Amino acid sequence: EHRLLAREAVRKSLVLLKNGKKQSETFLPLAKNAKRILVAGTHADNIGYQCGGWTIAWHGDSGKITLGTSILEAIQESVGVETEVVYEECPTEAIIESGEFSYAIVAVGEVPYAEGLGDRTDLSIPFNGSDLITRVASKVPTLVVVVSGRPLVIEPQVLEKIDALVAAWLPGSEGMGITDCLFGDHDFVGKLPVSWFRSSDQLPINVGDANYDPLFPFGYGLKMFRSDEGLA
Repeated sequence: EHRLLAREAVRKSLVLLKNGKKQSETFLPLAKNAKRILVAGTHADNIGYQCGGWTIAWHGDSGKITLGTSILEAIQESVGVETEVVYEECPTEAIIESGEFSYAIVAVGEVPYAEGLGDRTDLSIPFNGSDLITRVASKVPTLVVVVSGRPLVIEPQVLEKIDALVAAWLPGSEGMGITDCLFGDHDFVGKLPVSWFRSSDQLPINVGDANYDPLFPFGYGLKMFRSDEGLA
């Protein structure tokens, strides 16, 4: 029961920031019966990264540090039996170009931290995350999931290339809470509790600032379905 409650908390905390390159052409929900999908990124199969700091150890850790379901495992559990899920943390150009993928899910974010060791002046996506996103999104329709306890810099050229963007924060052990929304079993209901800045130079940024111009404003959050559509 506690894991079911945690799963519910995850899906209710997700924030959908982008859904489609055009307002009239939505990208989510993802098709469960796609022929072949690519899953990539440092945070796709790492429960330790999903949990963040203060989990098992002071600063958290990497890997399967506790019972739970990674984003990759949740995807594998959610798609149809005939769907091929190809996982490569950092896929080569050859894999990206020759895969004939229906779509890609790229999960990126920060390593776990606690207290002062999380202080950074550069809030770009670690592990060359923006480069990975750009390489994948240049060839395959792409959803990006950001796993982080705070906003990270999403460069304009990266945001333009991707088809959908979800802030997953630190979902802990329950990756199924993410796929509950990605595949349309539940709609997104989360709203931003902070202003999502365009660059680190904008910090600090607050509602009411004379030059307030965030990438996504405080309280922002999209839904996949209109209230009269129901769920797929």
